[in-house]
Amino acid sequence: MQVWSQFAERVSGEWNGFGADFSDKGNPIELPQFLVPQAYLDWQVKLFDWQTQCPTLAHPHPPLLQYNSIQLYPTTGCDTAMRYSTDKRKVGGTGTNSGIAAFAYESSGSYVALWQKKDRLLELEYCLVSPQNFQSRVRIIQLINVLDNAVAKMKLLSIRLFLEHWYGPFRNGDQIEACIILNSAFASTLEVTGIWQGSKAVATFNASNTEIVRELSGNKEQSSPSPRDGNSTVLLPKKLWCSLNRGERDETFLSEVGWLIDDEKAITSSCLFSSSAILKEISMALETKMKGR
Repeated sequence: MQVWSQFAERVSGEWNGFGADFSDKGNPIELPQFLVPQAYLDWQVKLFDWQTQCPTLAHPHPPLLQYNSIQLYPTTGCDTAMRYSTDKRKVGGTGTNSGIAAFAYESSGSYVALWQKKDRLLELEYCLVSPQNFQSRVRIIQLINVLDNAVAKMKLLSIRLFLEHWYGPFRNGDQIEACIILNSAFASTLEVTGIWQGSKAVATFNASNTEIVRELSGNKEQSSPSPRDGNSTVLLPKKLWCSLNRGERDETFLSEVGWLIDDEKAITSSCLFSSSAILKEISMALETKMKGR
């Protein structure tokens, strides 16, 4: 429980920033015109980014995590922003858990959540905290369709990206002002190539174990070299990437996300699924680019 207590302290608070939606190929999706302020329309400026908030509260005993992903109406200048939508999430505790199927965490505040949606849709939410600044994080969410025609097939439908910064203790999102946003909007790409390797923490899942919330093992093991050539990788803004691929030698599926924290270091996380799209393992690693690759 000590690791959960450390996690709860790091993850709790008011997080703000920007979010954007992308296609399965990594192309940014423009906001609907009815949401765009008239000034931007007059200037013929296209908007791709939502201003967002994510008030988060984790209780140490018993383990319980609750957070709201809030999208705010776009504004010009420092006008007070209004809420457009709120997506409430809950992990642990008693009562309904909003479709949570698996949850793995570590003391830094990073976590991975698997949400079971309707119509055979899965939502994989990766939250990566910067090892250089625990008040800076990204959330990468993959929407995946599971097709079952004798052999399961997992298809990436879309990607949602949040770039967030911690700006104070939990207040349930009671302060909504455009000028308090600490991050800038994003709309660029990055190529990630080479062979990467590092230490990783792992949480395993199986059908006989009904425990949803698992700690990512603190005894980190050396990961296998990971080649990334960009061909099967969806490149995202702010030095981020993700992928969903089928195993070359078996019938497994591997979802992966990564965040380049400097030229030769990256924090990555992955989910390994069986041939029937059942989650087998969640891992998180701090990797270094191998020289000469």
